[in-house]
Amino acid sequence: MSTKHKLVIIVGSVREGRFGPVVASWVAEQAREHGGFDIDVVDLADVEIPLSLPAVSPRFAGDSYPRPDGIASLTAHLESADAIILVTPEYNHSYPASLKAAIDWHFTQWRAKPVAFVSYGGAAGGRHAVLHLENVLTELHAVTIRDGLAFPFYYKSWEDGRPLDPEAPGYAKTLLDQLAWWAAALHAARNSIPYPA
Repeated sequence: MSTKHKLVIIVGSVREGRFGPVVASWVAEQAREHGGFDIDVVDLADVEIPLSLPAVSPRFAGDSYPRPDGIASLTAHLESADAIILVTPEYNHSYPASLKAAIDWHFTQWRAKPVAFVSYGGAAGGRHAVLHLENVLTELHAVTIRDGLAFPFYYKSWEDGRPLDPEAPGYAKTLLDQLAWWAAALHAARNSIPYPA
């Protein structure tokens, strides 16, 4: 019987010339080598995410929340996920509007699931974006993973689709080990005890 859990890696930026797909591809490679997950990569640039939300909140509407057809695939990926990695840049000390919209269209899909972060940017390596995401996802009852990956000055610290830091694969393994532990623990918990909403 397979012990692999479903990992969804989300490319959070839709900006022209973005670096996110390069980072996400490397993260997916690390996750495949780790061996603890079945992996899907979701690029928000391929999802039609409206910025205007219905008057009712997904927190209260539940399964009847009126989502547009353009985000049906994203919703399905989030629902089936046992673990999620958000790949995000830092824009003006926070994360992209595309990622906020993707988060806000959902509620129960994040609940009692582990979320890890891989960020990139200038001197801070996207850490400001991650701090904001941790606050938002805590509100949605997700479990955020402490040991993320941050890539400062990504435009000069990557080459041929890979980080130049020789320690990066080791940091990725730590993130994935923690994510796999939480994925297993929370999967078992969700299947045995209803989450107290």
